[in-house]
Amino acid sequence: MKNPTLLTTMLILALATAATAATPQANWDEHCAKCHGTDGKGQTKMGKKLGIRDLTDAKGQAEFTDAQALDAMKKGITDKKGKTSMKAIEGVPPDELAALVPFVRALKQ
Repeated sequence: MKNPTLLTTMLILALATAATAATPQANWDEHCAKCHGTDGKGQTKMGKKLGIRDLTDAKGQAEFTDAQALDAMKKGITDKKGKTSMKAIEGVPPDELAALVPFVRALKQ
């Protein structure tokens, strides 16, 4: 091995990154719960104002695919008039965003 110090540094950085990755619950609480509620029902002040769908409802969840859910998290959602109804989730790594999809699906009752 030509540069064990570089390899050690890279390993430490990889482990530190893995150790600091937020859980889906933590990302939900930080980025989603304000509007969707901690339970996903959308019965928050902002959720009611925006008419957010109840993510615990199986029929409501059947209206979007996993890919559409992930796309909404990455890009946000705008209505037909171009008004933003959901902001994109920013500053969250792609793998953590992807982990939110099964978390949302698990809200279904």
